[in-house]
Amino acid sequence: MSQLLFDYLNQFMELTSEEQQVIAGLDLFQNLPKNTILLKEGQYSTSSYFVLNGCIRCYYLVDGEEKTTAFYTELQALEPPCAITRQPSDYYIACVEDSIILVANDAIQKETFEKFPRFESLCRIFSERQLADNQASFDHFKTSSPEERYLHLQNTRPHLIQRVPQYQLASYLGITPQSLSRLRSRLAEKH
Repeated sequence: MSQLLFDYLNQFMELTSEEQQVIAGLDLFQNLPKNTILLKEGQYSTSSYFVLNGCIRCYYLVDGEEKTTAFYTELQALEPPCAITRQPSDYYIACVEDSIILVANDAIQKETFEKFPRFESLCRIFSERQLADNQASFDHFKTSSPEERYLHLQNTRPHLIQRVPQYQLASYLGITPQSLSRLRSRLAEKH
């Protein structure tokens, strides 16, 4: 799994063999089974996550109902707001399927940045990219209909439709599972 990470990082910054050895020696990789909860509402955390394989999701519990806000799959990073604000988490993070993720905390990041200052620039690039992606996703969600959201998801992240349970996908799209079934049927009839 280290090589998958190194290949990804090398797209942005070529790593030296020393940097690769340090990263490989940090023991950051975790194999987690489906349904593992990484963070619960009300918990404190300083961890950030990078998905190497699998799928994790963020969701809120609103009146006992799960409201999915995001899915993270291969080569996507997530830093929960509570890791920055030092406040308790407002939401949950859980594995949708068996996953291999990299988990880093403040101490690991500080140590790595001290040894390799250029990693801080790399993290800034990732953060900027993630912020832009999140804003675009939010804007699209607010300005589109459920059908447009589904079609956009089908075009941009079709693998989610096959990998994620329908009730989670419906919640992510802001509709009920029944509405999602009707929407899929209506779209199938058009083709």
